[in-house]
Amino acid sequence: MNKPLRKVSIFCLVLVAALMLRANWVQVVKAADYADNPNNNRRVYESYSHPRGDFLVDGKPITGSEDSDSKKYEYVRTYLNGPMYAPVTGFKSQFYGSSFLESVDDSILTGDDDRLFVRRVIDTITGKDRRGGNVALTINGKAQEAAYNSLVSQNKTGAVAAIDPATGKILTLVSTPSFDPGKLSTNDKKVQDQAWKALEQDPAKPSENRAIRTTYAPGSTFKLITAAAALSSGQYANPDAPTNFQSPSRYPNSNKELIDQAGPGKCAGATLKVALEYSCNTVFAGIGTQLGDDAVKKQAEAFGFNDFGKYNYQSPTGVDTKNNMEIPTRVSASLFPSNKDGAATMRASIGQQDVQATPLQMASVVATIANNGKMMQPYLVDSLKSQNMDTIEQTSPKQISEAVSPTVAGQLQDMMQGVVTEGTCKTAQIPGVKVGGKTGTAQRGVNNKDNPYAWFVSYGEVDGKKVAVAVVIEDSNADRDDISGCGSAAPTAVAVMKAVLGK
Repeated sequence: MNKPLRKVSIFCLVLVAALMLRANWVQVVKAADYADNPNNNRRVYESYSHPRGDFLVDGKPITGSEDSDSKKYEYVRTYLNGPMYAPVTGFKSQFYGSSFLESVDDSILTGDDDRLFVRRVIDTITGKDRRGGNVALTINGKAQEAAYNSLVSQNKTGAVAAIDPATGKILTLVSTPSFDPGKLSTNDKKVQDQAWKALEQDPAKPSENRAIRTTYAPGSTFKLITAAAALSSGQYANPDAPTNFQSPSRYPNSNKELIDQAGPGKCAGATLKVALEYSCNTVFAGIGTQLGDDAVKKQAEAFGFNDFGKYNYQSPTGVDTKNNMEIPTRVSASLFPSNKDGAATMRASIGQQDVQATPLQMASVVATIANNGKMMQPYLVDSLKSQNMDTIEQTSPKQISEAVSPTVAGQLQDMMQGVVTEGTCKTAQIPGVKVGGKTGTAQRGVNNKDNPYAWFVSYGEVDGKKVAVAVVIEDSNADRDDISGCGSAAPTAVAVMKAVLGK
């Protein structure tokens, strides 16, 4: 071979080697970076090239995938009763991403999860179309419908959370006003843009998940926790023993007085049981002062307040969801900050001051009381299923603490039943069902200038089957005098209890 030809050959070999090196660098070393690049739409297109798996409620799908005319997005995500389930499923959008369980469980729903690899191979060999796996939820369909319809029919802004006390299963998770996730899954970008803009600009905040991400002053529903601290302390071991607190009572170093809506006749020196039945502020504020701020805070923390990750569902910043099927979407923490003076402790002991709680937190408090003091891990995903509905992962109930002793829990149950039979919410009675409840009207705004939040937390029991419910209503347009926990929130709780218990 002559010298010029040899040089050309060597040069060509160098070019080929460089090309192969570059190709391997792009396809192997940088493959993940390119695949995850937000400007790379191939992965998005691929995820819409086959039917997406479904969310299941009571074994039936509440989502679907329909053929489309688009070559880029071959299937369109559909939702059955979308607004009712939006706080659970979230949305799946070609242009705006995804939220809630649609986001967290994406690898299962698309079929990309490693646990579905064998199924994918079998489907490829047998010529079956590819399909994603499925997510079975703990939601009780009848209870979810009862809660949603109750709030919507009354045009209420609020939220509902219901839990099975024995297992921690979340049976209801509703937030109103809600939104239709189907409007964010259409292939028409213009329609999606309009829907997204409407959500972003709506002052009612329909995309806000009030059940798990909005915290409220719990008001008098927090008195359950103060009562638990009192009973557990030994100083108030007998809930039928009179107390020595005056009504009204004066804040320390102040001329301002704390009053009782039920009046001195019911609340002055009232027993713990009567004080809960008639929601006596002075008794629980006095107990908080007597026990001390640290004691009330410790009891609140035993029920899950001030936790930022230990219980997973309390994490305000999200949790590692790799092997977590409990509540894999972010849940805001409920708070009981320390109080530096007696007046603040008084207010905090009745659920005011800086105390904040989600509806899910208060449902968990009641569920723990109904479960004889054992606090179960709330969870939303019952199981993950393959394309042919084989279970690939099952959630097992898990106890995370004992907030109070069985004896104290039993006393609290009796006191809550007194609220419904003798106290502030007799209309919450359900024939044939043992019902315990607690009303709450939480002050709102600077100097209580805004309409208060209306709360009702309760549990129902029949033949050993139980359900715990928390309802909060933000009724800013109502007449202030018409807002009450029993009148505004209890009807929704009753509807949920009836649905779960078959009454």
